[in-house]
Amino acid sequence: MSSVGVLVSDPWLQNQFTQVQLRTLRTKFTSAKRSDAEQVTIKDLPPVMEKLRGIQEVLTEEEITNFLSGSYPDMDQSIEFEPFLREYLNLQAKGASKSGGKKKLKGSVSFLKASTTTLLHVINESEKTSYVNHINKFLGEDPFLKNFLPLDPASNDIFNLIGDGVLLCKLINVAVPGTIDERAINTKKEPNPWERNENHTLCLNSAKAIGCTVVNIGTQDLIEARPHLVLGLLSQIIKIQLLADLNLKNTPQLLELVAGDNSKEAEELVTLAPDKMLLKWMNFHIKKAGYKKTVTNFSTDVKDGEAYAYLLSALAPEHSSTTMIETTDPKERAKKVLETAEKLDCTRYVTSKDINEGSANLNLAFVAQIFQQRNGLSSNKVAPVVQDTPDDVEASREERAFRLWINSLGIATYVNNLFEDVRTGWVLLEVLDKISPGSVIWKQASKPPIIMPFRKVENCNQVIRIGKELNFSLVNVAGNDIVQGNKKLILANFEFCILFDFK
Repeated sequence: MSSVGVLVSDPWLQNQFTQVQLRTLRTKFTSAKRSDAEQVTIKDLPPVMEKLRGIQEVLTEEEITNFLSGSYPDMDQSIEFEPFLREYLNLQAKGASKSGGKKKLKGSVSFLKASTTTLLHVINESEKTSYVNHINKFLGEDPFLKNFLPLDPASNDIFNLIGDGVLLCKLINVAVPGTIDERAINTKKEPNPWERNENHTLCLNSAKAIGCTVVNIGTQDLIEARPHLVLGLLSQIIKIQLLADLNLKNTPQLLELVAGDNSKEAEELVTLAPDKMLLKWMNFHIKKAGYKKTVTNFSTDVKDGEAYAYLLSALAPEHSSTTMIETTDPKERAKKVLETAEKLDCTRYVTSKDINEGSANLNLAFVAQIFQQRNGLSSNKVAPVVQDTPDDVEASREERAFRLWINSLGIATYVNNLFEDVRTGWVLLEVLDKISPGSVIWKQASKPPIIMPFRKVENCNQVIRIGKELNFSLVNVAGNDIVQGNKKLILANFEFCILFDFK
């Protein structure tokens, strides 16, 4: 993504849009110009503006024409990009007014209410406070950042500090230690624009490498510290850190979640995404504590606080009281939950209001923090340790690199174990469709869970066919080789995918 960005002379107008939106709108504006004309005119705009976000299916081309004619009686008059942006905002407001505010406009974005927002994006103050507390906790002793920390959660200092790129790079290293060689970070007190850009490029590349989705974020967006984009990236980085131990490699005691010697369930446990593993862990404990429902999300299923009451009663009975479960008022129960959680030092991420409102990101962080402090797993059922050979070590490095790259693509399936998760062929098909849109014939593919083995082979055969069409070197390779989990073949296949993606 270009680091230069689209510049608008009016700072207020510039701040109403992200760089992604400005680039898209500039392309739309340019496309409005007729082939035989030198400039875009007012009468060229209605057909284009009718299809824009927030206006589509709300205002007709005729209504847009009538609206523009009120400001521009001469419809043959030329118009520049900045006035076009202003008219776009005016038409969005007119569309919102027409709908009476009762219906969410298709493809539109909400108008803001909070003081820490731009015109088009709501900033969640609770999430901002939570992330600032996290930064103060984990980066407060950093040799460079300690001069700027702690930050005030009630202020906008976080966005001012983001501008030079150092904080995000440091936070990535906290989430996944060793990701960035800190000698490569420009830590001058007053970095020049080039150094800022280098820091943000390093940040985005590293964020993608650890599994963040950064599709709609550019270096210019971070330099300008777009609040909604900054908070979105912070949320992903912090989530990766909090869920780092939710796998069998780091916490082999998680095998206790499997009933008896159920090998099929154990196999599924290996491939479970970290957030799903956290839900499974939570349900394991609350079920033992007598909770009758199953928690399927960190939003609506926990907003009454009852599941938390049972979880803390199971994990910290010495700090819990029966009134926490017996309380019927959700607000009062949430307060009692946090009083108990505070004794475990687990109140950094949520307030009782966040629980009752069902804030998914913050509730996930709350449960992950409880897991870190007291996971309640005491079983000796630990996976056997096998001595790695040099080949295994090398394969492990490549597996991690490819796994993080796949997860950064934003495909529907989360890859937790590359060699296991690709054996159905489905993940490979998702990757191929991402790097070469339209190459997959989905009606010929089978989505997991797949019971019949030949369906897996069919998926993998289609992978091989597409790979050959994309000129991957797949001589004497069959779909069954992938189903059988041939590590060298799987790694080679992803090497070709990455090379193709970066062409």
